[in-house]
Amino acid sequence: VQLQESGPGLVNPSQTLSLTCAVSNVSITTSGTTWTWIRHPPGKGLEWMGLITYGGNTYYSPSLKSRTSISRDTSKNQFSRQLCAVTPEDTADYYCNARSAMDGSDYWGQGTQVTVSS
Repeated sequence: VQLQESGPGLVNPSQTLSLTCAVSNVSITTSGTTWTWIRHPPGKGLEWMGLITYGGNTYYSPSLKSRTSISRDTSKNQFSRQLCAVTPEDTADYYCNARSAMDGSDYWGQGTQVTVSS
């Protein structure tokens, strides 16, 4: 299983940050799988942002729920996340993650660095 994040490396404050995770070698509709976005701000711990399930249900971190959405494109086998009204505090390394409740497997993308700055 391979996951590859893509998106802009630099975003202006107040804009919307869009990231996509392209998935290879497993379908994002595979039963029991969840597809998650996590970020790691500099000098801080990992922050769980939200996920989309194999069935298309979404769950978000309460602290980000008002600003974020996760969607998927099953024809491209990828899932995406939008974070609106970004501030410099949204500067982080962003990762996508895949987990299977069926066999316990867990996979991570290599991460993509995003800086919010004018």
